[in-house]
Amino acid sequence: MPAIPCEPSIGWKCGRVPHCNPFRRRWTCRSRRIFDGFTAVGPETDHLRLVRRFGRKMCPELNGIVVVDKPAGMSSAKVVSRIKHLYGVKKVGHAGTLDPFATGVLICCLNRATRLSRFLLKGDKTYEAVMRLGVETDTQDYSGRVTGRYSLDGIDAQRIQEVAAGFVGTNTQVPPVYSALKYQGVPLYKLARQGHAVEKPARTVTIYRLQVLDVQLPTVRFVVACTSGTYIRTLCADMGRGLGCGGHLAQLRRTACCGFGIEQAFDPDRLHTCKDQGRLAETVVNMNAALPFMHAVVAGEALARKVRNGGLLAASDLAAPAMAQESEAFKVVDAADRLIAVLTRDEAGNGYNYCCVFST
Repeated sequence: MPAIPCEPSIGWKCGRVPHCNPFRRRWTCRSRRIFDGFTAVGPETDHLRLVRRFGRKMCPELNGIVVVDKPAGMSSAKVVSRIKHLYGVKKVGHAGTLDPFATGVLICCLNRATRLSRFLLKGDKTYEAVMRLGVETDTQDYSGRVTGRYSLDGIDAQRIQEVAAGFVGTNTQVPPVYSALKYQGVPLYKLARQGHAVEKPARTVTIYRLQVLDVQLPTVRFVVACTSGTYIRTLCADMGRGLGCGGHLAQLRRTACCGFGIEQAFDPDRLHTCKDQGRLAETVVNMNAALPFMHAVVAGEALARKVRNGGLLAASDLAAPAMAQESEAFKVVDAADRLIAVLTRDEAGNGYNYCCVFST
């Protein structure tokens, strides 16, 4: 087998020759991309080019969140894939999925910030939605199969306002059978498409505000602020049943999530423009600012070192903020306002439990 010329920076030729270990050859080629002659195969981002040229110490990885304005027709997983390629990072995840037809705020976590996604998933959200009355579907949105049509006789703006007001507060809601929730590891929407509809038990949700903005029958436009886990599709179906005419979700736009509004979000075109201008890092929110809803405790140098090393913390080591629940998480930051860890108080109140630690 002839030797295959590889990138000059590697320092030695690839091929089954006496001076080349075949196991080392395979590992090195894969870790630096496969080469066909002297031409590299596959795309390479600006961040990876800097890493290859100057090394990782001069090109620190991006850790934080990107607030994306998701366009319609694109799944949340597709947005994550594009963000991963655009920023040239290894790990990307999102903090709360949006249906493909929905638009608005989608928080993408980069690298170590993916460990914060479980806290962001619990954040409150705000939506602007359009409900269509008189038609019910099996998916509770416009993309589903029509299961019933009803008359709108006797339905007016005042009646809609009255029914909407009844949903404000804490209620129980049954998740739709077409949802990303899982049953025995399989998403419910996949089971439903196979004809095996599984109904999840009702769960408690809280709607802080439900304001009807405009009524142009058969459509109703409204804004809703709610806790995580609230399905706006199900809310539309429940409101339609409350009116006696049925209804489904026609449009959905998430305008706020975890304290980040739509005005702070970047659409894909704007992100590409920032990349072309070399300002892509400016679009990343640091990990401390990514948790604006969480109480913060500032640690001194000695305590910060102890927390970074995962040391055992007693109740007297730091003054936890006054919180309604002892199980509520709070963040610890250093004097430079960098996130060190996320902690909770233990049940006995004698110390603290680590949720996640960031050593550097």
